[in-house]
Amino acid sequence: MAAKKRRAYFTPFELILWFSSVLLIVLSFAFLDGENYLYLSASLIGVTSLIFCAKGNPAGQVLMIIFSIIYGIISYGFGYYGEMITYLGMTMPMAVFSLISWLKNPYNGSRSQVRINKTGIKENLLLLLPLSIVVTIVFYFILRHFNTPNLIPCTLSVLTSFTAAYLTLRRSPYYAAAYALNDLVLIYLWWLAGLDDTRYISVTVCFTAFFANDIYGFISWKKLEKTQNKEKNI
Repeated sequence: MAAKKRRAYFTPFELILWFSSVLLIVLSFAFLDGENYLYLSASLIGVTSLIFCAKGNPAGQVLMIIFSIIYGIISYGFGYYGEMITYLGMTMPMAVFSLISWLKNPYNGSRSQVRINKTGIKENLLLLLPLSIVVTIVFYFILRHFNTPNLIPCTLSVLTSFTAAYLTLRRSPYYAAAYALNDLVLIYLWWLAGLDDTRYISVTVCFTAFFANDIYGFISWKKLEKTQNKEKNI
């Protein structure tokens, strides 16, 4: 009975989405790289974290912490210091704080689903927007100092990453929408890197899979939010 419940935790669509993402990542690695297993492990850990996050499960944040460390190492290898600093200096710490926040706010006492929060317009305009602008400006000059390639897209990645990380911490459904925007920036960044080294095209494929999962994550959280609000009003 317990095994049956574990299998039923993910819907058939979620399992298909995860399996398709894994298959796409593995095939792209096999045909475009085949050597750097660090890329492969990061991609598989990252896409698995997203399917757990889509369920509001704190386990997704644990995997995101691991992914951030590996992705920071990969970014350093290509000279994308902005990505390295962003993930090691911002995304990873924010994932730690998000993990704590999610564990402290379980839905109906269940550790497998976080209680979804709604950030108001006032908070977004008076806190999130100014913070995002300040962080983006500061990182722009840091990245320029390190002669980071593709400076503007890297800076835009910082903006979208910070916004997504903040909304994740605040348990907002829009965290996934912000990460989807970040995925689009990263797809472009690693496509540019792939022009110099075809191995990096596999990273582009990875973030394409991430984009699909983040879109689903947003849809899933909106459904969870609706269900939680309905049960709250009963």
